[in-house]
Amino acid sequence: MSQRQQDARRRVELAEQQAKAEAVVAQQMIDEFVAEATRRGIAPTPLRATTLQGHQVKTDRQGWYLRQNQSIAIGTDGGYYVLTVPAGAMARLTGVKLQPTDPPLVVGRGGRDGETGDLREFLDWRLAAG
Repeated sequence: MSQRQQDARRRVELAEQQAKAEAVVAQQMIDEFVAEATRRGIAPTPLRATTLQGHQVKTDRQGWYLRQNQSIAIGTDGGYYVLTVPAGAMARLTGVKLQPTDPPLVVGRGGRDGETGDLREFLDWRLAAG
């Protein structure tokens, strides 16, 4: 393996370690959010996802949307859900099963729609919205 390949592999490993460390901190914030939302009586709603084709489909989760376009949510189980999903025509009838992803500290990082920011700000906004 060349030095260039080793350097590239090392950069990938460092990025993965950074993402895992970030996810641990973000998950603690999410767990606090779920506890506080429950304490305040902020009712979760059934989550809906959008397929890559643009169709709205039901999901197997309830929670709180973090973004105004409802593309990211926190589940009652403390999961961080990206609500844009690959799904076929059958999903419009049966819905989809969501899988949580590792939460980032910056919501929408690299996104182009302008709704990006610190996870803490999004969680605080959602609590304030009731």
